[in-house]
Amino acid sequence: MNELIGKILIGIGVGFDFFGALGLVRLPDVYNRLQAATKCVTIGTCFILVGAGVAVGTSGLVVTSLLCAAFVLVTSPVGAHALARGSHKGGVPLWEGSVMDKYEDDIDRVEHKEHDPSKVAYGSEESS
Repeated sequence: MNELIGKILIGIGVGFDFFGALGLVRLPDVYNRLQAATKCVTIGTCFILVGAGVAVGTSGLVVTSLLCAAFVLVTSPVGAHALARGSHKGGVPLWEGSVMDKYEDDIDRVEHKEHDPSKVAYGSEESS
């Protein structure tokens, strides 16, 4: 029974990894591709690791697979954020169909001293 559950989890993980890889090929710019790689591949890899631990069933492998999954869950988004920030600072353009650039808005607000903690904390735009 554990082997069947493990194979199902591994199959789900392979599906997520497949769609993440498809997103890397099909999406238009580096930021969209990073999103596909971060979300799909992270979840897919975690499913594969947990599925392998469940399929084998030894306590050592289960603990190791859970630790590896936790490591992937922590490091993958951090790495993707670093790559996206470096790309943005390096001038890699957004796809022309992108609607907004929230990161640029945040940078402009901080650089132009529009940052007022009282306004940001409550989200109000009242002038004093």
